[in-house]
Amino acid sequence: ARSMKSGIVVLFGLTSFLAAALLFSVQPMIGKMVLPVLGGTPAVWNTCLVYFQVMLLGGYLFAHGVMSHADGTELRRVSAVYLCVLAMLLALGYLLQPIVIRADASGNLFDRNPVMVLLEVLVFAATLPLLMVSATAPLLQCWFALTAHPRARDPFFLYAASNAGSLLALLSYPLLIEPN
Repeated sequence: ARSMKSGIVVLFGLTSFLAAALLFSVQPMIGKMVLPVLGGTPAVWNTCLVYFQVMLLGGYLFAHGVMSHADGTELRRVSAVYLCVLAMLLALGYLLQPIVIRADASGNLFDRNPVMVLLEVLVFAATLPLLMVSATAPLLQCWFALTAHPRARDPFFLYAASNAGSLLALLSYPLLIEPN
């Protein structure tokens, strides 16, 4: 029974770590995908930064809304739906690679404001997956708090696992991901 209890902690911690690592490694990739078309101007980088922060906050708000309005039986259903949607969005994103910048109907991209072009691309291509992945860490904390595990009263160690995943992803992007 003790190994099962420590296994649950490892499972929740590893999932929180991997979700944050995925989120914070995808963000610079998406930002870099738009650079060849829109350039590396401060407006492009700042727009990406603000968009990603809004998606992170949106994921947290989604998790808060889900958990504050769900009782025990509804919580299982909501959790199952969340996990299915997350898996579907991740698989779909992997298969389709949806981050594409297209010219407008006239064929000229540069007659439009690049910030608006970028926001249009980000909103339509990346919003749902980013919201779902950013909701993972707070949902995991809440789900763990609802277990009968002895550490369930203080699930905030999962926050540390999430922060470690975020930091590792941000550090590994320029050192490992980008060069390879």
